[in-house]
Parts: sequence; structure tokens; C-alpha cells
Amino acid sequence: MNTTVTPMIRPPAHADVRTRAERPGYARWLEHTASAHGCVRPIRLTGTLHTVNPATGEIPRSTSTHALPDGVIYIPCGDRRATVCPACAETYRADTYHLIKSGLVGGKGTPDTVSTHPAVFTTLTAPSFGPVHTRAVGKNGTIKPCRMRRAMTLCEHGRPTWCAQRHRENDRCLGTPLCADCYDYHAHAVWNGYASELWRRTTIRLRRLVAALGRRLGPTLDVSFGKVAEYQHRGIVHFHAIIRLDARDPHDPSAVLPPPAHLTAELTRLLDEHIARAVTDTSFRTPEHPGNPRLGIPAHPGWTITWGDQLVNRPLARVNASDITEQQVAAYVAKYATKSTETTGFVSRRLTTDTIDQVDPDSHPGRLALACWDLGANPHTRGGTYADGRRVHPLRNAPITPQRAAWRDTYGRLRRWAHMLGFGGHFATRSRRYGPTRRHLKTIRRIYRRSQQLIRTAGHRTADHLEPEDTVLVVGELTYAGTGWLTPGDAELALTAAAKAREYHQAAKLECSSRTA
Repeated sequence: MNTTVTPMIRPPAHADVRTRAERPGYARWLEHTASAHGCVRPIRLTGTLHTVNPATGEIPRSTSTHALPDGVIYIPCGDRRATVCPACAETYRADTYHLIKSGLVGGKGTPDTVSTHPAVFTTLTAPSFGPVHTRAVGKNGTIKPCRMRRAMTLCEHGRPTWCAQRHRENDRCLGTPLCADCYDYHAHAVWNGYASELWRRTTIRLRRLVAALGRRLGPTLDVSFGKVAEYQHRGIVHFHAIIRLDARDPHDPSAVLPPPAHLTAELTRLLDEHIARAVTDTSFRTPEHPGNPRLGIPAHPGWTITWGDQLVNRPLARVNASDITEQQVAAYVAKYATKSTETTGFVSRRLTTDTIDQVDPDSHPGRLALACWDLGANPHTRGGTYADGRRVHPLRNAPITPQRAAWRDTYGRLRRWAHMLGFGGHFATRSRRYGPTRRHLKTIRRIYRRSQQLIRTAGHRTADHLEPEDTVLVVGELTYAGTGWLTPGDAELALTAAAKAREYHQAAKLECSSRTA
């Protein structure tokens, strides 16, 4: 019997826009969707909101989301990647900026005395896994040839080991190896997977060196840091970090104290030297890799994880004989917090057994993703089939054994993060005493928005005029209802309204700054 499947035809966006705009309560719907703050794919929640009196604990009113427009509450997705959600990524970037800046000049719970602490802006890179195409710029701004060699020889695969071209800034070949067969993709993938562990061990070594320095000079010293990760064109991460030197109170470990003022210049120089020493001293060996029959390689004893030769330390007072400010440093570091693998030309969601075949095996990032996938295959898991012939996923349906659990925490992470080319760490991290947490920054932003809403509804001029009875507590019993806007027209209207609101606030900010100047 022949059957004909009729595809569902979604009306065009302009039809959805007209339909939504013609509905009664359109203005209320726009105000309701403002809680998403311009998110491209907001999370929809449904349930009940309870208004609680903080003084007595009574619940004078409960509101179901069914009484609200669309019957749901919209909240931002919170994705940090600018290629996925520009609005949420901008919020993440701004939080990173304030986090880094507070650790340099104080504020938001961090004492202002940190502005006098010795600090170094450092960049740590990975070692080389094979020659790649690069773009070198001279001091006078001239672009140098990519890779010039006196002896123009061929590699064992018959490809040239040199490149005389002067590549443009957005050249697609940047970061790709001169010979893909000579490039060590497996070591590259493993280094990405263990980069966060290498950073952790480096900070431990640096703290021990600084503690010994403090015992020699007198005060108890420690370091704090704020760090972001960035992908290079070749598909490997490197770290930008602000490392700050603090004095510690033995009786109050949470206190952040400035080092002695008469030792500031010497401590800055010694901090620079100790960072270089910690980077040079830190290395470790990964666990044994039993080999993968699909790769046709024997049992591997593991890889040595260490930093590359390119270490750049810059004291924050002066860089290249030009003054810089803490705001410039914070902005420079924060701009990398919203980037991902798009620098390499590879953007993908988490890979599965159904989507791994869609990865291009001829591209450089595709080879890296496939190397992560193959190295992360669990040899301690047996596959199988269901009664109807469907294949059992080897990492999902097998029993949890000690061998499988150990593998999942080591090389198994490479398969889990193959879409990130093996790197599964956080892109923006901080030490405990460096500055405010993201939760603290989010709380400050929430309090400000609620105070502004109360000012508009209660008619007060400023938040200082609010009475204690104006403060309410809202408790929600909410469940997940979906992700994204209901229609393309709703998305267009909500995002347009959010963009106009941002333009209005930006114009007001510029006008306020011009009046102050």
C-alpha cells in the first residue's frame, strides 16, 4: 500500500508577526517577553508563582503561569557562546569583565587595596605538534613569509616543509598543518583534554614557590588568578591569566591583604620569575592508553603533557613601554570568554554515534574531532544488540565497572568533548580569593532590575526611597516546558523589541557620560 506523507508547512514569519500583533494584549505580551532579555532561544517554564511576605511568611497571592501570556515564563538560556546566543553571550562577557576588573581594582565585595598588589598578565601556550601555516607580523607592520627554510626539502610523505606565502589575516589555511600525515593529531587531542589539569598543577607549583618566597622575605604570600581560555587557529587552547600576589592572614584564610609596600617592586620581578619557573617545571604523564583496534596502533604508554616554549609575561603597569589601564586588560581578557571553536572553522553540537559520520575527515578540525572520538572509545565496554536488532550504545548501556569508570574520567572525556576538539574545561575561571563569583554578580544584577521595576510601579524616584513593605519574595514551583520561541514571528518581535531597548539604554549611557565629562 502506497502512503503519501504531507509535510507540515509553517506559515512565514511575517504572517506570525501580523497574527501576534493583531491579538488583544500585544503590549502585555511584549512586556512579558522582556524577561528573556533578547535571548535567541529562551527556556520556557510553567507552574505556579507564590508571593511571600518576608516578615510573616504568609502567602497572600499565588499566580499560575496559565494566566500569563503564552502560559509560560521566558528566561534566558545563559549560553556563553556568541555564535549560539549573542544576547546571553554579551551578559557572560560583561560578567567576566567585571570579575577580572574587580580582581585588579576592587569592588563588588573585593577590597580596593588589590589595586596595589603586584600582578602579571601571562599567556601560556601549547607545544608544537607539527608545523602549521602562520601569519607573522614584523615590528614595522610588514607581514613575513609563513615558513621559510634554507633547505627546501620534502617530508617523508612528499610534501614541502616550507611556505613562502604571506598569508592574509582571515586566510583559511591559517592553523592547518603543512602535512596532515606528519601532524600528531592524537597528541594534540590529548593535550586539549588534559590542559585544565596542566593548569591546576602549574598553579600548585606556583603557590609552593610563592610560599617559600614569603618564608624568606617575612610575610605569608599566596597568588590569586583569573583565567580565560582561547582557541588558536590550529585548534588548540591557550590561556590568558591575571596572576595577583596577595598577603595572607594565618588567622583569617579568606582575607585578602596587600604585601608590604616596600617590597612591591621586588615582588613584581620575583613573581614574573616564579611564573616562568612554575611553567617550566610542570609536566606529567597521562595514564596508559591500551590502543584502539580501529586505529591499528599498539598499546601506548601515555603522553607527556607540558607547556610550549612561548610564554609571555607582562607586568600590568606597563606593556611594551606604553601605559595600560586595568579596564583595558579586563576588556582584553573578557572578549575571549564568549568565543569557541569557530576560530578553527568548526562549530558543532555534541557528537554522537549518529552524527559522527557528518564530520569532514579531510579538514583539520575534523581530523581532530575524529581523533578525540577514536581515542575516547572505551575498550572495557562490550557492545551488543537489542532483540529487534538495534545496536546498544557501548558507553550508555554497559554496566558501570571500575575500569569503565576510570576510563570515563580520563580518555573517555575526549569522546564526550569531541565537538570541542577535546577541551572540556571552563573557559573562564577564578581562584577563590581573586574576585566576586558569577552568582554574586547575577544577584547584583537581579536586585538592580527588581529595584528599577519597583521604582516604576511604586512611583519612587530612586531605590533609596523604597519602604520595607515594598520588598516582596517570589517563590516559584516551575517545571521545564521547552526551549525557544513558539513561532518565528514571536522570535522576530521579541528580539526586535530587545534590540530597541538595548539601543535606548546605550544612548542614555552615552548621554550621561557626555554630561559627566
